Amino acid sequence: MRALLSVYDKTGVVDLARGLHELGWDLVSSGGTARAIAEAGVPVTDVADLTGFPAILGHRVVTLHPKVHGGILADPTNPEHRADMDTYGIEAIDLVVANLYPFSAEPSIELIDIGGPAMVRAAAKNHAHVGIVTDPSRYDEVLGELRSAASLSLETRRRLARDAFAHTAAYDAEILAWFDAGMPGPGEAAPAVASAPAELPATISLTLDRAQVLRYGENPHQVGARYTTRGERGWWATATQHGGKEMSYLNVYDTEAAWQLAHSLGDGPAAVVIKHANPCGAAVADDVLTAYTRAHECDPVSAFGGIVAVNRPVTLAVAEAIQPVFTEVLVAPGYEPDALAFLQEKKKNLRILEAAAPAVPELTLRSIDGGYLVQSADHVTVDRSTWQVVTERQPTEAEWADVEVAWRVVAKVTSNSIVLVKDGTAFGIGCGQQNRRDAGRLAGEKAAGRAAGGVYASDAFFPFPDGLDGAIEAGATCVVQPGGSIRDDEVIAAANANGLAMVFTGERHFRH
Repeated sequence: MRALLSVYDKTGVVDLARGLHELGWDLVSSGGTARAIAEAGVPVTDVADLTGFPAILGHRVVTLHPKVHGGILADPTNPEHRADMDTYGIEAIDLVVANLYPFSAEPSIELIDIGGPAMVRAAAKNHAHVGIVTDPSRYDEVLGELRSAASLSLETRRRLARDAFAHTAAYDAEILAWFDAGMPGPGEAAPAVASAPAELPATISLTLDRAQVLRYGENPHQVGARYTTRGERGWWATATQHGGKEMSYLNVYDTEAAWQLAHSLGDGPAAVVIKHANPCGAAVADDVLTAYTRAHECDPVSAFGGIVAVNRPVTLAVAEAIQPVFTEVLVAPGYEPDALAFLQEKKKNLRILEAAAPAVPELTLRSIDGGYLVQSADHVTVDRSTWQVVTERQPTEAEWADVEVAWRVVAKVTSNSIVLVKDGTAFGIGCGQQNRRDAGRLAGEKAAGRAAGGVYASDAFFPFPDGLDGAIEAGATCVVQPGGSIRDDEVIAAANANGLAMVFTGERHFRH
């Protein structure tokens, strides 16, 4: 029996080689893998001695040779194959151990592996006769089966072949993503906030690795898991859970919404409370305790069982404020030691997450029958210089500050949506309505007069002047909306008639 070992990640490969040698296998290897095996005192044949060719073209061509691929692809039950092997002196290779250059770690032309994927795919194709191992964590399993049964079962070889094709598919997806990103050089990265592309790519290749098995899916009878995109590291990859139950699908989904919103509210201390992916409270303030207190007070009924996110480290005072409220998840950039100890003692079921700031994905995907809907990310722009005041009255500085908060919040609320903000606090949030008047009515009812003198934000234009009724009834004095209705003149006239200031942003933020 003969094994070919050629790996970039050399974790465990020497122990594997030693185990194979002890089982009587002949070993063939190349480059650094061959050196590591030989230095450990394990007999190994260099690929160059097998093929009669040294590594050439700066190591671009090493294993691309008929004696390598003929040995991997040969079907020993096929007389024609056996005849060719005899004619050309090809010996069968029964096991291939290979993994590929870490392309995503430092993308470059020289890290586009050719020989490795060719060997992996050849062995996976011929899995009826050849084993292929691409994951070092499988070495013990493979050795164990060889020791107990002298060969790998067809079931094992099929499973290994499936993983091998996933390995090469993921590798190709990383390279394609690099090309689509404009092939940034070493140390360079695609812009964190890119302008919307004029056209999405003709193809999108995704490789998803299961990173976390969740308690259940959206409902307890569904299974759920969190996957990561191969080659990318979002904030979830480095987040630390300091306590509480395992995460469920909705815990992850709502926490992502909370963390994104908390980091979109500007540079000051901010807190949000999320329920069913929508904010039921949001506030900015001079300190994180005030921000959390105001965010909770927006809608304390809906805050029950919600997700809390704050963009500053949690102090003991914040922990004590959260303690009486049933909260599913708390996510923050850090915790003062006494605050963490307090929460771990008093809130045994609270999922306490410590996380880095999130990034906005460049594309969003939604599954449909037979495929996906794909769109570029909805980046929320807050820029007074590009906005237009369309009414006779100009917003005051206090109103401008609330306009910015309201616009950031309403963009993250399920449409149709209206948000009422006063002094940096979202007192009324009306979301997910089929018409804008109902969204405004709900926002006003929740605000209950607390947003008087504040801002009324709409995620899309008002199709009729009566869209302002909710602002007037809530006592708001300023409105922010995209504009663009065929009845804008009528809406502006209604605003002027009621003494409202109104700002057009020129940008809609539907969210479904």
